[in-house]
Amino acid sequence: MKSAEEQFEYIKKGCVEIIQEGELKAKLKRSLEEKKALKVKLGFDPTAPDIHLGHTVVIRKMKHFQDLGHDVIFLIGDFTGLIGDPSGRSATRPPMTREQIKQNAETYKSQIFKILDPE
Repeated sequence: MKSAEEQFEYIKKGCVEIIQEGELKAKLKRSLEEKKALKVKLGFDPTAPDIHLGHTVVIRKMKHFQDLGHDVIFLIGDFTGLIGDPSGRSATRPPMTREQIKQNAETYKSQIFKILDPE
């Protein structure tokens, strides 16, 4: 198992800045001391049929945590899809049907689990 500092350096790879670096380092250290994996969560709203380039940045970072033995929890929400764009730009992101959301969510899962281990 890598030390907390080695884990931090691996996670930091490709990042310009990590907000609250000290807090992340402390959590990594505590994780090792307690022999308990961190739980790292990420959520998307399936408002489009496919994940996009912006999603891949954080998915890759989640993979780094997973590679280090931490638990990654991937959530798919439906609120934004059901109500449309809450900023009022409804032409950009109109409300979707539950069936559309379900189809998009399935596509997200199949794409994301090519990178992340679903277990």
